[in-house]
Amino acid sequence: MKIQDFKEKRKKLVEQLIKEGILKSEKVIKAMLAVPREEFVPTNYRDYAYSDTPLPIGYGQTISAPHMVAIMTQVLNPDPGNRVLEIGTGSGYQAAVLAEIVGDSGHVWTIERIKELVEFAKNNLSRLSYLKRVTVIHGDGSLGYPAAAPYDRIMVTAAAPEIPDPLLKQLRIGGRLVAPVGNRYFQRLIIVTKETDGKIKQEYSIPCVFVPLVGRYGFKFDEF
Repeated sequence: MKIQDFKEKRKKLVEQLIKEGILKSEKVIKAMLAVPREEFVPTNYRDYAYSDTPLPIGYGQTISAPHMVAIMTQVLNPDPGNRVLEIGTGSGYQAAVLAEIVGDSGHVWTIERIKELVEFAKNNLSRLSYLKRVTVIHGDGSLGYPAAAPYDRIMVTAAAPEIPDPLLKQLRIGGRLVAPVGNRYFQRLIIVTKETDGKIKQEYSIPCVFVPLVGRYGFKFDEF
């Protein structure tokens, strides 16, 4: 498929998400139109890049469906200049969408536990010149990344049994965190804000299903 064909499919997908009432934020619409999802999936899945469905990226992991990327990004509501932490890099697509929004004055740090996916994401992001705005880290995402804390926004793209405490500590006062929380098979998206007195406020959003967050403050290998 030609680049122009992918561009047309991307435009049609975004238009459909707008029509369905899923995509509403202008900055998220602009970011999703800018990031070529076909560059973040394995070669044999490129023709399906603009189907609104998760796609396998290897090692038991997936790239989230475009509608879920839209929902999570809108709920997180990053702004230009924000410092953002993402837990669960995968192929790097969500990090690229965030990088489009935070711009050159902001930065995205993203953590992935699977070394092969770290390299896959780095290659994808490098090829599209996103590494100036994105730092990819190999590690346990449930521990966060204290070296660059505090963060204005934190997005967790893997299911956790509860919000990892290190992430709450690394969230800036006034900051926002979004994560799917529940068991291995069913979660709800939780929106966390850290109020001016340091208290944590939680709101429950839509039901969802994500791959598990594996780590010290996530699921353990022997739990699945």
